[in-house]
Amino acid sequence: MQIITDLHLHSRFSRACSKSIDIPLLEQKAKIKGATLLGTGDFTHPLWLRELKQNLTEEDSIGILKTKTSFPFILTTEISLMYTQENKGRKIHLVILAPDFETVDQINEMLLRHGRLDYDGRPIFGMTSPALVEKLKSINQKIEIIPAHIWTPWFGMFGSKSGFNSIKECFQDQANHIFAIETGLSSTPDMNWRIKDLDNKAILSFSDAHSASSWRLAREATIFNLNNLTYPAIIQAMKNKDPSTFTSTIEYYCEQGKYHYDGHRNCKVRLTPAESRKHGNMCPVCSNKLTIGVLNRVEELAERPEGFTPPNAIPFKRLIPLSEIIAGVLNTTPYTKKTNEIHEKLIAEFKTEFNILLNTPEEQLNTIVEPTITKWILKNRNQEIRFLPGYDGEYGIPLLNEKQEQQLGQKSLSEF
Repeated sequence: MQIITDLHLHSRFSRACSKSIDIPLLEQKAKIKGATLLGTGDFTHPLWLRELKQNLTEEDSIGILKTKTSFPFILTTEISLMYTQENKGRKIHLVILAPDFETVDQINEMLLRHGRLDYDGRPIFGMTSPALVEKLKSINQKIEIIPAHIWTPWFGMFGSKSGFNSIKECFQDQANHIFAIETGLSSTPDMNWRIKDLDNKAILSFSDAHSASSWRLAREATIFNLNNLTYPAIIQAMKNKDPSTFTSTIEYYCEQGKYHYDGHRNCKVRLTPAESRKHGNMCPVCSNKLTIGVLNRVEELAERPEGFTPPNAIPFKRLIPLSEIIAGVLNTTPYTKKTNEIHEKLIAEFKTEFNILLNTPEEQLNTIVEPTITKWILKNRNQEIRFLPGYDGEYGIPLLNEKQEQQLGQKSLSEF
């Protein structure tokens, strides 16, 4: 049984998140996307937890929650830690997975001794990463801790602004409890394969969605093949890293992520790592410090060359969400009526976005949409999209129409 999972997302109680998010909407949009298992997100927030308990039923001893129509969820949340270690400010985001509501209640009881939970779905605490892991594992050994979007400059374990250079440095005597990491939108698994420190870790991909829209939810996902869907089975598949059960991941193009290149957003400066070094990591326009992005940081820590592939590597596919493909071809946005009309026609005929993006033949697509849209769906499927890469909090721009292609010509991306 194929299980397409997105276990990192948020509720409407997290900052900068859509106020329309609720469990029925998440289920509806997941089915359109083609995702078959979601994380609940934000189980630390008391109002969201109340909704989870009202809308989801626990199945005995398997750690899976079901809606009234049997769509499955796993209890998840994200916690932000801000503290000082080795005279440096640290800001680390961690995804927490829990097996049942009883465990969640114990987690929240523990966290309330260290701060508030009611002001944000992603609460902030001053404890260290190893202290949090130790406290969580003392509650229940089945709780799992996954460093979130590990390369993000501001809140990633390896981030340039406040991160560490190794898992051991971050988690110290609790490092043995960290079995997996999340790539984040600005890196793909092959970038992470270059880091020896990650050799024995499961490399997972989830969306960190702040809305239930189809171009946010499951824009990154991890795919399993399991006989039975249970919490222990999902965790064991991650830990074993066996390609027969942990089959692949779906990735955002790393160039589309907000922090792939270095740069300075205020000055509209986008730089490759080599260009940043030429400028001493300072903005060539205003002379302030650049935000050092993911590609640069990977190169700094990498002990292997670009292109290295480990034995039994879990395969991955990069995809731009369907609404963004349609909008790019039309030179508009995913929010417009025209984009939505075309999207709805495709879903009505071919059921899910992932089916359209990954499987539907060209001749069938052409019966529903214009050949130009089919062309870019296929280029997306075949990994042929070019970008102006993201930097310093700005998403990268996919080049998805003839005019953009002609403007780019044969120039390298670093020339823009």
